[in-house]
Amino acid sequence: MDEQGFQALDKDKARRSFSRAAPDYDAAAVLQHEMGRRMLARLDYIRLEPRVILDIGCGTGVATEALLKRYPKAEVLALDFALPMLERTRKRGRWLRRPRCLCADLDHLPLADQSVDLIFANASLQWSTRPAQAFVDIARVLSPGGLLMFSSFGPDTLQELRAAWAAVDGTEHVHGFIDMHDYGDMLMAAGLADPVMDAERMTLTYTDAMQLMREIKVIGAGNASAQRSNGLVGRRRIAAVCEAYEQFRSPDGRLPVSYEVVHGHAWGALQRQADGETRVSLDVLQRRK
Repeated sequence: MDEQGFQALDKDKARRSFSRAAPDYDAAAVLQHEMGRRMLARLDYIRLEPRVILDIGCGTGVATEALLKRYPKAEVLALDFALPMLERTRKRGRWLRRPRCLCADLDHLPLADQSVDLIFANASLQWSTRPAQAFVDIARVLSPGGLLMFSSFGPDTLQELRAAWAAVDGTEHVHGFIDMHDYGDMLMAAGLADPVMDAERMTLTYTDAMQLMREIKVIGAGNASAQRSNGLVGRRRIAAVCEAYEQFRSPDGRLPVSYEVVHGHAWGALQRQADGETRVSLDVLQRRK
């Protein structure tokens, strides 16, 4: 755990996993793509005309392309720490209008202050090694009156798999996730305005536990805890985990996998302190009407 009590992550391990996953990611990332579609649908209810958009953790660029189409006058920046993902994203859009790709870490945004009007981060912030500071950096680059919209996973995610592993050994095998209320506190502490948080439960089903574990590996979302065991997991322990998972099999013969999907949005502060004065841009106020 870090000093805030959140699970410490091995960012290099996560980067390697996502880089390997790039060729097969879209076929397996059914849940992540559905989360992205639901985030895009939420934008239907928000009046915003962004000039610059940042897609954090863009992956292969599925949502990036949707943002290009939704906001035809905006410049769209796509950021990911896995270069093979960006190689797919850079082909999105049309010949004369493609996203600008940034191979960078969401914990160190390489952007100027107040330079982005919409930040879209689908299923990416759980890979931050310092989430509270990441929101501070997001607040820094977000323009006054700009919008941050994100999704992530809450602590009840993969609870069945976590319980199955716990029945076999005491080692951390499942990624740790941040509570929705902690995310809300971070938004407030970062100085973002009018934060709104909510969560929904989503369940996928599988024929067996091995199918689930293979899919997690395919999309690169395996356990990246710094405290994880680095040794190989033998066939006997895998078989024991699969057996322990059987307690959750439903009457229809399928194995459920629970996901707690966290949604959040907040606005860039309209008021900025400068030379001891509080200043509000008239242009910003007009954009928020």
